[in-house]
Amino acid sequence: MPAMPNIGSILKSEISRLARKEVRAEVSGLKKAATTYRSEIAALKQRTQNLERELRRLAKGPAKATSAANDEGPSEAVRFSAKGLAIQRKRLGLSAHDVGLLVGTSSQSVYNWEQSKARPRAQHVPALVALRTLTKKEAQDLVSSRKRG
Repeated sequence: MPAMPNIGSILKSEISRLARKEVRAEVSGLKKAATTYRSEIAALKQRTQNLERELRRLAKGPAKATSAANDEGPSEAVRFSAKGLAIQRKRLGLSAHDVGLLVGTSSQSVYNWEQSKARPRAQHVPALVALRTLTKKEAQDLVSSRKRG
């Protein structure tokens, strides 16, 4: 006759199995939550670093920023477009060096503006706006006068 299994040991093993299953379900939820929290913390750290960097940048020259904003109110409403600058330059038949002469900057700055690698400073915006109203002849005359003088 086969030996009867002990009901106590079967019950004990079944309780252990169910307990492990429940613990596993709870732990997996906690692991997912911890992963989410870690990524959120990393994003917040990155945002904090960016904000601190911006704060340091603004703290370096607040007088420049406020005086530029007060002196050149209309330039704030003017939008700058890298593509627009390239189109204006081609329309006027000017090289980047020539536009740099008219605006008061280097040809490399003009290239960087056109390629969206940089944005013009507030002091250059009025000259860029003035380029929009020039004709090709006026632009050539201005460039030749600046080259001579």
